[in-house]
Amino acid sequence: MDDRKFKQLLDWFELSWNGYYRVRKGVKKRIRKHMRECACRSVQDYLSRLADDPELKEQCRVLLTVSISRFFRDRELWRVLQEEILPELVGEQRAGIRVWSAGCARGEEIYSFKILWGIICGRLGSFPKLEAWATDMNQDYLAAAREGIYSASSLKEIPGELKGKYFERLPKKQLFAIRDSVKQGISWRRLDLLKDDPPAESFHMIFLRNNILTYYQKTPLHTALSKVTKSLAADGYLIIGSKEKLPETADQFRPYPGHSSIFVKHFTPSPQNSI
Repeated sequence: MDDRKFKQLLDWFELSWNGYYRVRKGVKKRIRKHMRECACRSVQDYLSRLADDPELKEQCRVLLTVSISRFFRDRELWRVLQEEILPELVGEQRAGIRVWSAGCARGEEIYSFKILWGIICGRLGSFPKLEAWATDMNQDYLAAAREGIYSASSLKEIPGELKGKYFERLPKKQLFAIRDSVKQGISWRRLDLLKDDPPAESFHMIFLRNNILTYYQKTPLHTALSKVTKSLAADGYLIIGSKEKLPETADQFRPYPGHSSIFVKHFTPSPQNSI
């Protein structure tokens, strides 16, 4: 499968060539294997099979998902969360804080948040209840996230003292297991942002990093982003990837001055302003 044929497949799913360009090698390898399993010798034959078989189409969509992450990816972002945003949320005396990692992949992001939450709340006498959600459309990613076993390279941003506190070193292959205390309280769910509703409403913080803004074309991107936006509470925080940009139509968000990847929902748009 050359790039032209791969782009044809991406266009059929309304996915972005620019988003997949750097990661296409591994994705193409998975798709070629699936094509062989479907006895398809050409992309056109493959697309015809997918069009006629919703189950095969869904299998292909899952194979097109990408998981590239590590704990505390973009360390400056997590510093701002730790020193500015989370202390403010906790200090507002809310009954609870609701957080959603949308496109959680193998769990590094939501576990990073739980570690940070534990650090902050450990300094306080009282703190709100945390409701943490983590969703992805790839069941294999979710299974790996629940298991919580990671290579040493995934932990390279974590200081040694935190690594010892929140991870258990396994005896072989330089692997580390996240401790059960971090796993507790996370609700995992398979969720496709194009088809399914968000897992809850009025989130105080949503992580949408390196997800739809990178991999979707305009129409599905707006469909998914509209759902995410509606599920975010007024004055809630939307966090995107360091190389991503919100579309101009997302005018209900204002940039947070402390970091270019953080946005605050500052009003509910009228119908003509909606995404």
